[in-house]
Amino acid sequence: MVHRTPFILPMLYPSLTWRIPSNSKQLFLTFDDGPVPGPTEFVLDTLGRFNIKATFFCIGDNIKKHPDIFKAIVGAGQKVGNHTHNHLNGWKTSRTSYVKNVEYCNKQIAEHLPMDSADTRIFRPPYGRITRGQIKSLTNFSIIMWDVLAIDYNDGLSTTRCLKNTINATRAGSITVFHDSYKAEKNLTFALPRYIEHFLGLGFEFKVVPG
Repeated sequence: MVHRTPFILPMLYPSLTWRIPSNSKQLFLTFDDGPVPGPTEFVLDTLGRFNIKATFFCIGDNIKKHPDIFKAIVGAGQKVGNHTHNHLNGWKTSRTSYVKNVEYCNKQIAEHLPMDSADTRIFRPPYGRITRGQIKSLTNFSIIMWDVLAIDYNDGLSTTRCLKNTINATRAGSITVFHDSYKAEKNLTFALPRYIEHFLGLGFEFKVVPG
C-alpha cells in the first residue's frame, strides 16, 4: 500500500498543491468526507485536546444533512474546503457537471459560514481524480492534494499498521489525509491521536493549508 504519493504525480500536475516544503517543522493535517455525527466530532475533540488546527474538506450533501456539525468545525476555528457536493469521481463526470457540483458545495458552505468568510477557495477532488479540463475550469480554486494518505478507510489494514505507515511516510511540509467517515472510523480513532502525539513530541507544528 502506497502511503506517500508517487513522485511522478506532482511532476505531471505541477499546478496542484501536493506538499508545502518548509525549513521549519510544519505539518498540514487534513480530513475528507465529513461532516458526519461521530467521526467528525471525534476529530474535533482530538484537535481540541491537542490544541491544534486542521483543514476539513467537506462534502456539500453532508453539510446539508449535518449543519450543526459543520458549524462546530467552523466554531472551533478549523479551516474548511470544498470536496464536491456528492463526492464525485472526476474521471467519470463531465467537466460541466463537475464544476456545477463544486459550485453547489460552495453554496452549502456559504450558507453556514460567517458573513466575513462566506466563501472558500480551496478544493480537493474526491479520490484525487480530476481531469485537466476540470482543473482549467476551477482556476478560481487552489486545488489541494496530498503527499501522505493514511488509507484509514481500508478495513483490511490493521490500526497499528495504519499508524506506522502514515508516520513513516510523513516529512516536514507533508499534507496528510485522514477521513472523518464511518468507513475510516476504526483506524481513525486509533491512529489520529497517536499520530498527532508522535509529531508534537518531535517538535512539529500543525498548520491549516494556505489558500
